[in-house]
Amino acid sequence: MDAVLDNLDVFVDGFTTTLTLTMLAAVGALVLGTLIAAMRVCPAPPLRWAGAGYVNAVRNTPLTVVFFLAVFGLPKVGVSTTFFRFAVVALTVYTAAFVAEAVRSGINSVASGQAEASRSVGMTFNQTLTLVVLPQAFRNIVPPLASVFIALLKNTSIASAFAVADATQNMQGLINANGSAVIWILTATALGYVALALGAAFLFGLLERSLTAAR
Repeated sequence: MDAVLDNLDVFVDGFTTTLTLTMLAAVGALVLGTLIAAMRVCPAPPLRWAGAGYVNAVRNTPLTVVFFLAVFGLPKVGVSTTFFRFAVVALTVYTAAFVAEAVRSGINSVASGQAEASRSVGMTFNQTLTLVVLPQAFRNIVPPLASVFIALLKNTSIASAFAVADATQNMQGLINANGSAVIWILTATALGYVALALGAAFLFGLLERSLTAAR
């Protein structure tokens, strides 16, 4: 237990990095995923095919491979930055595919009459999607988005294998330095992830209830 109490600052630093990585990737994935979902429902076949191809390719690719492509592939084309930023890119690209499917399901849940009424008054596809359909769709997809972003939180642990000092990498360093306290260190790290996941679930629950009350 002393190994945990004496290194609380290491745990705090690690989980701060994990939380920052999660939030940045979540924002990026929400923006990119919404754009891909819009491509999947747009009237232009090439855009629909491109959106579907992205989702199918990324969802069937292991996240570790996406990390390798970001960390070792991007420098080959002249992109050079920190491992942390590469991790944000990898997590954003991967999570966006799952966000896109959640958003698309929300779009499909909106009554078709809403879009038809919008078009009947002269609104374009972009106007209909952004002003009418998406606001309603997002109200319907809070629970699946919560699941996607909680999974993202746990997926950040892969960044530890690519020199990102997140909670998992700090845990490994503490285990190497305090081999006799492995159980305590593992338990503390697990509880940290559980606390963050439950906190995220609570916040999404509040959001869902507020959106339901606003209808």
